[in-house]
Amino acid sequence: MTARLAEADEETPLLGSDSHGQPKRIHHAIPWAQFSIILVLQLAEPLTSQVIYPFAPELIRNIGITHGDETRVGYYVGLMQSIFFATQAMTVMHWSRISDHIGRRPVIMTGLVGLSLSMYCFGLSRTFWGLVISRSLNGALNGNIGVMKSMLAEITDPSNMAQAYAYMPIAWSTGATLGPIIGGSLSRPADRYPNVFGHIDFLKQYPYFLACAIPATFSATACLITFFFLKETVKNPLSLRKILRLSPKEVAIERDALQVAKSPVVNDDSRPLPLRQLLTPRVIVAAGNYAFLAIVDITLRAVQPVFYSTPIALGGLGLDPQVIGSIMSLYGIINGLTQIFLFGKIHDRFGTKRVYIVGIASVLPVFGLFPVINELARLEGLSTAVWALTIGQALLSIIINFAYGCVFIFITASSPNKASLGSVNGIAQMLVSIMRAVGPAAANSLFSLSIDKEHHYMGGYFVYYAMSTLVCAALWVATYLPDRTASDEPQVVCEEES
Repeated sequence: MTARLAEADEETPLLGSDSHGQPKRIHHAIPWAQFSIILVLQLAEPLTSQVIYPFAPELIRNIGITHGDETRVGYYVGLMQSIFFATQAMTVMHWSRISDHIGRRPVIMTGLVGLSLSMYCFGLSRTFWGLVISRSLNGALNGNIGVMKSMLAEITDPSNMAQAYAYMPIAWSTGATLGPIIGGSLSRPADRYPNVFGHIDFLKQYPYFLACAIPATFSATACLITFFFLKETVKNPLSLRKILRLSPKEVAIERDALQVAKSPVVNDDSRPLPLRQLLTPRVIVAAGNYAFLAIVDITLRAVQPVFYSTPIALGGLGLDPQVIGSIMSLYGIINGLTQIFLFGKIHDRFGTKRVYIVGIASVLPVFGLFPVINELARLEGLSTAVWALTIGQALLSIIINFAYGCVFIFITASSPNKASLGSVNGIAQMLVSIMRAVGPAAANSLFSLSIDKEHHYMGGYFVYYAMSTLVCAALWVATYLPDRTASDEPQVVCEEES
């Protein structure tokens, strides 16, 4: 008797079983060599995006764009955060589709160089429009999110995909941990550490350059790692020179010719499909849910630091950047550990759709705690109870991250063929980037409007009611997801006669 592994889907009988008559769940090993490199490369984006959060409100105040009006700080912080995703939305699908043809590595390297240069420029900017242009370049040149997710799907299978996605938040959590620490502790280094940096006039003139230079240098290093160690996952990639010379129809013919050189038969599954054929209900539903998840999450992450830094009398907590960075770092550490040790087990126990819905729903009490914390701070100041609720709220917001691993599984399962995976991820990421462009600006504008003394909607807490309504909309969209995916089905052992 010999054993062979077979992947089960809705039409496959579950032949293998354990001693209790239940199907055996087989997990293939994750290809750690390449998977680890992808995790390291993914650090670049959370580092560059999260590093500005602790000092962004202070930076906006210092450049004078608000003219001393504290209620307008949230508006400009949100605009600065959103511009990255607005420009990313314009280009990310094109980067992902290009990667289906020329390969993942060239696109990833281009994105990393873009992240590096734009972050150096951000640290050297002394006007609001300089910040906007730097963040615009940051988003436009970075198409790595969808491309790296495509690579992950290409090196895994349904048996280990959920396990792999459980590790994906490590990159974000590590970046979300280190980014705020770097931003909070290395902003204004000449003032904060006068014995070390006080004699450096450059850092006095550009007080946020050092904080920005750390992630910028990491991105440049990650580009070198990609060049030397990352293996290409696209079969028969075309050269960029040939892509630029040929029309889209000629590109398809050239790709077919490469395939024929390896096989007498051209398999349609081996080449990317046209965009029109990718817009199926399965792809639209999966991408739409990712978009709603993203806007719920990004509005929370955008409002949180502004809430922390806003004076208690105006609806916040009045914390300084270093304390804000510490809170966000604690969140990042615990989030990473939680994802590693719990996501895979919870996913296998309850299934992709249930975990996704619970992740979205968990944000409702998180939003509900903002006004509670502020009201208590107005009565008691920064008391032990206020700190306990603040830390508890940050930890409760971890649950939404379970939804990311689930939605990535849905997106991968929705792709019509494996060769179009980059394009499908590009479509999803384009919608997500649009939502992330709208989210921070809208959320922080609502925050500013809520605390404005002239309007003071719903006691200054209108923003939290609005965002809770958004969560309910995301839950409704989630009901359209398929009940099961290939990752929910056990990988069974089928026995056959030798």
